[in-house]
Amino acid sequence: MSSLSKVVDSLEYRVATLLKKYEDVKQKRIDLEIELTAVQQENKQLRDAIMASEQKVKTLKTANALLGSNDYKRETKLKINALVREIDTCIASLAE
Repeated sequence: MSSLSKVVDSLEYRVATLLKKYEDVKQKRIDLEIELTAVQQENKQLRDAIMASEQKVKTLKTANALLGSNDYKRETKLKINALVREIDTCIASLAE
């Protein structure tokens, strides 16, 4: 009977060890999910900041061209032409 008792004790120890490892892995997964959520939020904030900065750059380029700079004249003319076409479309739809 003593050998059977040793086998049972060994199995109990192994099961306890496995349960401890399972709990550790489970906690690690939860920690990683929290970290992933935080990184995703930071990524979204950075993307929003980049988009805002790109919009500011476009606005500044247009303003610079309107102030007489020759660097962005072509872009400004294209933008004005696009706005004129959009206004013409709106006038045409109102006339119908």
